[in-house]
Amino acid sequence: MVRIMAMGNALVDIMTMLPDDKVLETLGLPKGSMQLVDFDTSSKVQKLTDGFEKSLASGGSAANTIRSLAKLGIKTGYLGKIGKDKMGNFFAEDMKKTGVLPSLIKTDTPTGCAVALVSKDSERTFATYLGAAAEMSPDDISEVTFAGYDILHIEGYLIFNNDLIEKAVSLAKENGLKVSLDLASYNVVDANLEFLKYLVDKYVDILFANEEEARAFTGEEPLKALEMMSGICDIAVVKVGEEGSYVKRGKEFYKAGVIKAKPIDSTGAGDDYAAGFLYGLVSNWTLDKCAKAGAIIAGNVIEVIGTTMDEKRWDNIKKGIAGL
Repeated sequence: MVRIMAMGNALVDIMTMLPDDKVLETLGLPKGSMQLVDFDTSSKVQKLTDGFEKSLASGGSAANTIRSLAKLGIKTGYLGKIGKDKMGNFFAEDMKKTGVLPSLIKTDTPTGCAVALVSKDSERTFATYLGAAAEMSPDDISEVTFAGYDILHIEGYLIFNNDLIEKAVSLAKENGLKVSLDLASYNVVDANLEFLKYLVDKYVDILFANEEEARAFTGEEPLKALEMMSGICDIAVVKVGEEGSYVKRGKEFYKAGVIKAKPIDSTGAGDDYAAGFLYGLVSNWTLDKCAKAGAIIAGNVIEVIGTTMDEKRWDNIKKGIAGL
């Protein structure tokens, strides 16, 4: 059976529903962005939103993707770094409960957390304190880290740690794994464009981006961006919101739509799309079916707050995917 490992910033997501966007203005956080903050700023954000509706879940982009793959029955693992604290214990137990085999390095630094500020229009803005996750280093991985796995899925947020991510993907390729990368955030792409282009061209097999990330990566609109991306990797995917997604591999091109949904929180939509797509890929499906599987999970997760879905919803997701 195919096995997939994800590597990312091990964070606890603190989903916070905003009554309006005044908090974003007060904090100086651009709506829809992911901003890295220090411990004091993270504490300030949490204190300022103390009376708002909140929920916790193990998070980080790659963690969201791998949890959903585990729910679909794929053998999965996760590599990250956590603190020796309650948040770290919560993260580890939440991953295990979902069926993921976590390989978590522990440190004395507090576990990272991502305060996801969800606006009324479902747009989310992240104030992310990396904490222990930022201490992950090339020394934490070795030749045996990826043994027995077939795909390594990495979130773009790790790109700030150039040495770590390049060692990971080079070792993965040496061990025969395919490398999947989700660009994760347009501002992350902007800040690391030169290195990202080098990394994708040399190591990446499957590249995921939304419309804004694709534009930041190529300077082009979705279809032209897709063409450029597919020229430097095997499979390129550009997600275009309500219009669905575009997929290209060589001369193959597909456009997939979305499922009917009543969105209340877009957190995890892109991560879950990647999960569905990768599930289809390891099941040897055609690329259009892979995209449709991604759309099914993404369309479901936007109907709940956060990235955790109940068993009834997962049963419906599995039936929908099986129906493809």
